[in-house]
Parts: sequence; structure tokens; C-alpha cells
Amino acid sequence: MLVKTSTLGVSARAEMLNTVYQNHAAIPTLRNALNDPLVGRMALVSSFGAESVVLLHMVATLRPDTTVLFIDTQMLFPETLDYQVTLSAKLGLRNVQVVRTDPTELAKRDPFKRLHLALPDACCALRKNEPLEQALAGFDAWITGRKRFQAGTRAALELFEAEDNKRLKINPLARWRKQDVAEYMQNNALPRHPLVAKGYPSIGCAPCTSAVGENEDERAGRWRGADKTECGIHFGKD
Repeated sequence: MLVKTSTLGVSARAEMLNTVYQNHAAIPTLRNALNDPLVGRMALVSSFGAESVVLLHMVATLRPDTTVLFIDTQMLFPETLDYQVTLSAKLGLRNVQVVRTDPTELAKRDPFKRLHLALPDACCALRKNEPLEQALAGFDAWITGRKRFQAGTRAALELFEAEDNKRLKINPLARWRKQDVAEYMQNNALPRHPLVAKGYPSIGCAPCTSAVGENEDERAGRWRGADKTECGIHFGKD
């Protein structure tokens, strides 16, 4: 019997979906979730970063008209902006939506583009979290590219999560290893973000991202020297 998204709370849906999909690989998880009434209407949120091409390729293969939300913080590397345009065209993605903060809010709260220096959390909220929250209105779920190996804070990542009792987060690649990502890119001849070859395994805004050393965690270059490991998009109360 089909269960409508409106008949269950988000936490209950996440628990049920994790039980149903617990033995599913990434592609079957994504393929079935795209058509599962328990999941509902979903979007892929992509940074078009170092490993984003994997999920973007999967979505383009399974359903190229899936909504893809790309947050342009207006502080991204030029290479990221170019990569987003060329990769979207190459993969045949039909519904990429560029999300930006309202110019009035930017002028009021960060007129000199220096908020990231004094209050990085506030900058992320203004340029990333708030516009994404607005863009996700009306969606029941969103797809992320997070993986357990990326950081200790993600070691117990599930395929499905409840986000503050608002919507589901789907992590099809949660159980992938670093080598799985590399093999998928190689097997499908997928173009890499140009900054990866320059020592950037994790790519965010230009002022807050630096190259990473050989023995460092791949996210060590994000907000280097600050007590900050996430932009805030993936924080939640549930």
C-alpha cells in the first residue's frame, strides 16, 4: 500500500525509508527515491564542487529534468562558475536553477563583502543557508552528496535524514569510499573541477577555501584556522 508524504512525520518517513533502502546501492536508492511517494517532490542541491559530478551524472542519467539547485554565493571561485555552466550542458541537465541572496539583503548586511572575516557563520547564513531555505520551499526532500569518509562529523551518516521536521535529506553516496568516487568518475569519463588538480579536494567560497596538504583531511582547507567545519546547511535539530 502506498503511503502519502502527508500521512507521516518526517522522522517517521526517514526511519521507514532507511529500513526499506538499507541494502540498496547508490543508483538504485536514487532511482527508486525519485519515484517513491514516501519521499515526495525532491531537488538535488549541488555545489558543483570537487565530487559533485557523480550525483549530477546519476541524476542526468535517471531523470535529467530533476530540479538542480546551485547556490551562487557571489564569492565562489571563477572556476566553479565556469564548471557549473559547462558541466550542466555536457550532462544535459534540463532544470538547473541558480540561487542567490536578494541584492537588497546583501547591501544591507554585507555591503563591503567582509562579513566572512568577522562573522563567518553569519556570512554563510546570508549567502547560502537563507537563499537555499527559500529555494527549497515546496519540496518534500533534497539530495546531497555527503559521504561518511569526508569528515568525522559524517561518520554515521544515513541514507535518509529528517531535517528539523520540515523535509527529508537523501544521501545516496553516504556509504561510498573515496575510491568508489574516483572509479565512478573514471569509468564514466567525467570532467573534474579544475581546482582539484591544484590541491583543492573540497571547494567552497574563494575567501574561505585553501589548498590541502598531502596528509591533511580533505576538508582541512575549509575555513582554515577557524573553529568551523560546516557552512550550516547540514545542521539540524532532529
